[in-house]
Amino acid sequence: MRRLIFLLPVAAFVALAVYFFVSLSRDPAVLPSAMINQPAPAFTLAGLGDQPGLARDEFAGQVVLINFFASWCVPCRTEHPLLMNIPRALGVPLYGIDYKDKPEDAARFLGELGNPYGRVGADRDGRVGIDFGVYGVPETYVIDKAGRIRLRHVGPLSPEDLARELAPLVKALQKS
Repeated sequence: MRRLIFLLPVAAFVALAVYFFVSLSRDPAVLPSAMINQPAPAFTLAGLGDQPGLARDEFAGQVVLINFFASWCVPCRTEHPLLMNIPRALGVPLYGIDYKDKPEDAARFLGELGNPYGRVGADRDGRVGIDFGVYGVPETYVIDKAGRIRLRHVGPLSPEDLARELAPLVKALQKS
């Protein structure tokens, strides 16, 4: 019985060491998503001002990108010039969802920087973002022709992300 008392701290130490080793060996930039290969959530959002809104049913049967953004988001400004070229570069529609933002602020943001989106929906309360599993903005999703989420990119897109992740996947999905 005395040996068991002495071995208990050693066993606890070994268990903690294994836990920390496994936890620290994971890439913190990779955020898992339970939504990958699942149908995109159904939604219908109002537009900004007098612009038409956005609904999931509008892009059925085509490969699309959905970008969650906000006017108050500094990284969104960083990725915005790249977004301006995505529809032409990839040959797919890019839709925007303005996340937890005032529509007038989002309209001003797009007026200043340009509007890369085919349509923009205003997710003022963040409900659609929650349904998608958004941690924060910006986040970009690739939706296939069957309406399934195939990729979730967290954070601002870079040219490297576009070339390494998005472009090959979009090209493959367009062929299928």
